[in-house]
Amino acid sequence: MPWVIVGIVIVALSLRAPIIAPTAVITDIQAETGLSAVGAGLLTGLPVLLFALMTPLATRSIRRFGPEGTIVLCLAGVLAGTIIRSLGPASVVLAGTMVIGAAMTLGNIAVPVLIRRDVPFKRISAATGLYSATMNVGSMATLLGTAPLAGVLGWRWAIAAWGVVTAAGLLYWLLRKDRADTPDITLLQQSATPGAHNGPGASTAQLALTAETRRFRRVVSLLVLAFCGQSAAYFATTAWLPLLLADTRGLDAAASGAASSLFQIAAVIGAFGVPLLASRTKLWIATAVIAMFWVALPIGLLAAPEAFVLWAIIGGVAQGGGFTAIFSIIPRVAHNNADTASASARIQTGGYLAATCAPPLAGWLNGATGSWTMPLALVLAATLAFSIGGLLAARLAERPTGPRIRPE
Repeated sequence: MPWVIVGIVIVALSLRAPIIAPTAVITDIQAETGLSAVGAGLLTGLPVLLFALMTPLATRSIRRFGPEGTIVLCLAGVLAGTIIRSLGPASVVLAGTMVIGAAMTLGNIAVPVLIRRDVPFKRISAATGLYSATMNVGSMATLLGTAPLAGVLGWRWAIAAWGVVTAAGLLYWLLRKDRADTPDITLLQQSATPGAHNGPGASTAQLALTAETRRFRRVVSLLVLAFCGQSAAYFATTAWLPLLLADTRGLDAAASGAASSLFQIAAVIGAFGVPLLASRTKLWIATAVIAMFWVALPIGLLAAPEAFVLWAIIGGVAQGGGFTAIFSIIPRVAHNNADTASASARIQTGGYLAATCAPPLAGWLNGATGSWTMPLALVLAATLAFSIGGLLAARLAERPTGPRIRPE
């Protein structure tokens, strides 16, 4: 397992950071390539849209190549896209960005499958938290390091330099893939439960499996709602919090950026806090705490905007913990790797479609009303969606319905 955890950490470093890198030097990119404001927005918006649209490709890749092979394809694609993006004019920059987004989608789906398959059940939440935290740490390191690199090397070399991390990960997983066994990704067979085919226990086993299947489908539907709320709240806040603080609190660009960075950094607390709390109580209790933190962000910014530092930290804890909670629930109801892949695909398709729509909608609401009240109301609605979907899914996942396929 330690080698799997190391591999997950290495992948996580390349699953968000390449999207963040251009944002630190966006003015330089626009000045040299003539990229419009809309085009600049696509540098972060395109990958998120592709996360939603390319999930069927990811599930097919896992069925054919297994999670290890899919991760290799992911890292190879991210590396290729990073190089392409740093080479040419605006059209080439956007083309490289599309390659990066499509490749990252493979990793988004493969990593939860790998965690479910290779990590002991009681440590799944901790592994998911480490995965989530590493993505945030990688994003922050990239955000802080790209501008200084650009000052020395220029923006093209600066955003290409992060490909070294991806190349190291690709080498690791190529070696790991050669040693890995081909995973079992077949659908759940009736023979997985004793007496499923014949004998006195056949009817009972069939009923238990039917109940498990119904529960699985209900939990996944609730998690789609939860991840839609999680993603919409996260991306809308990430996109507009700096400007909101500048408009409402009179902060300059450096101060509003620093305050907003707390929203990203504090995610590490939530990512590790959820599995820690869940190990001592129940996952639904940890999810309830995260839900309260999420809801507190927009309400706090509306009711007591002068405490924006506190709300940024609380919101950051919520966004890191929310991701961990959602993807810790899936293995509790998934019967096999195929279930995990299909559930992750459905959840991420819905969530990232919401993430694509939320930032422009929040910006339109701000422009239409001339205030930040309605954008914050949108974030509040999203956090309530997370709260309802996440809490109901966690409670249902922890409710026994029959013989467990994979014991705790």
